[in-house]
Amino acid sequence: MLDSAFFDDKKKLHFIGIGGSGMYPIVQIMHGRGFQITGSDNNEGDTIERERDMGIAVRIGHDPRNIVGADAVIYSAAIMRDNPELVAAREAGLPVIERSEMLGYITRQFDDCVCVCGTHGKTSATAMLTQILVESGVDPTAVIGGKLPLIGGNGRAGASSVMTCEACEFVDTFLHLSPDIAVILNIDCDHLDYFGTLDNIIKSFHKFAALATRSLIVNGDDPNTMKAVQGLMTPLTTFGFSDRNDYYPACIETLSPIGSRFDLMHRGRKLCAITLNVLGRHNILNAVAACAAALQVGVTPDQLAPGIAGFTGAGRRFEVLGKVRGITIADDYAHHPAELTVTLEAAKALNFRQVWAVFQPFTYSRTAMLLDDFASALSIADHVVMSEIMGAREHNTYNIYTKDLADKIPGAVWFEGFGEIADYVMGNAQDGDLVITLGCGDVYKCAKMMLDR
Repeated sequence: MLDSAFFDDKKKLHFIGIGGSGMYPIVQIMHGRGFQITGSDNNEGDTIERERDMGIAVRIGHDPRNIVGADAVIYSAAIMRDNPELVAAREAGLPVIERSEMLGYITRQFDDCVCVCGTHGKTSATAMLTQILVESGVDPTAVIGGKLPLIGGNGRAGASSVMTCEACEFVDTFLHLSPDIAVILNIDCDHLDYFGTLDNIIKSFHKFAALATRSLIVNGDDPNTMKAVQGLMTPLTTFGFSDRNDYYPACIETLSPIGSRFDLMHRGRKLCAITLNVLGRHNILNAVAACAAALQVGVTPDQLAPGIAGFTGAGRRFEVLGKVRGITIADDYAHHPAELTVTLEAAKALNFRQVWAVFQPFTYSRTAMLLDDFASALSIADHVVMSEIMGAREHNTYNIYTKDLADKIPGAVWFEGFGEIADYVMGNAQDGDLVITLGCGDVYKCAKMMLDR
C-alpha cells in the first residue's frame, strides 16, 4: 500500500496505457494536483486527444525512451509484463505502480471518499451520485466506469474533500481502495473464473465492507449483501424497495417515454419526490442508493431532486445512439444474465414493435458457467443475434462456442463478424423496432455499423 507521503518527492509521472478509460480519471486527478504527466499507448483515441488538450505529452507506441525523466511509472492491468517501458522502468529501479494500487492511493487523499460496489449497477449508481453532488455545488473528484455527460467523461478532479469512486470486485481490485463510506448495491455470481464460488464472492465483499471507516450503505433486500456485512461494527444504513429499509421508494409511477417518478422515503417520512429520466426498476434502486450516499456527505434533501433530474444515463447504459428508417439503435453494457434480464424486460415494456438483442458473449468461463441463465435472459427479446465469444484474457479451455448458446434460444442466429450482423439485422428489422447491442466488449462498434447501414 502506498503511504500518503509516497509522491511528496516526485514530480513527473509516466502512464503506460494512458488512453484507457480507467487511466484517464487518474491522469486528470494527478494532473490537477500539479504533477507533470507523460504517457504512451498503442492507438490514438478520444481520450488521448483530451489528454493532449490538457498539455500532456502522449506518444503512440511503447519505447523505453518514453520513461526517461520519470519519477514513477503507472501502468494499466492490460499491460503485459514484457512491455518494453515496464521492463525499462524496473531495470532503472523506478517505482512501478499498477492502476488499482494508484487508485487506492488517491482514495486515501480524501476525507469523504464514497466507494460504490456491486455485481450490477455500480457505474450507473456512481454516475448518479456524482451528478447529484456536482449539481449541488459539492465539486467532487470522481472515478466512474462509464462516461457521464455532465462532466464530459468518466472522471473529474474536484476541489472539495469528497470523492466518488466506482469499486470493481474483479480479481479483488476493490481491496486496494480506502472508502470512508462503502455502498454495496447487490452481490451475484460473476467472475467465477477467479472467485470459484458465490461464497468466495461474498467473503471478498465482506473484506471490502470492512475497509469502510465511517459508514456502510447496503441493499437490505439482497440476502447475499446482508450476509457480506454480518459481524461488522461499522454503522449500517439500508436501502431497497421494502419499507423495512432505512431508505426506499414509494408511490412509483412509470413516465413516458422513458423514466419514473417516486417518493424517496426515510424511515416512513417522505424526503422529496424524485423524477428519474432513465429506464427500469433497477435504476430506481440505484437512485435510492445514490441519494442515501449523497445525504451522508452533506447534500440536503431539497437538493436531491434537482440534482438527479438531469441524469439521463451513463455511457453504454441503455444509450440511444440514433434512429434510421424508423429503427431505434441503442447500446448497453449488460454482459451478465441478471443485467440482460433487467435491460431486456425494460426494453420490452416500451412501445416498440419488436426488440432485437444483439449480444456479444464475453469470456469463455462466464459463458460456460452461466449458459442456461444467458439463454433464459436473452429469450426475453423477440429476436436474438450473436457474435462469437470475446475471449479477452482467456483461452477457450471450456470448449464453449456461441453456437452452444444459440442452440438453447429458439430462432437465435450468430455470425463471426459485426459486418455480417449489421447486414442481417438491418436487412430484417422493421419500422418501429428497437435494436440494442449488449455486452462489455466492443459490440458497440456493431451498433455504429448499423447506423451507417
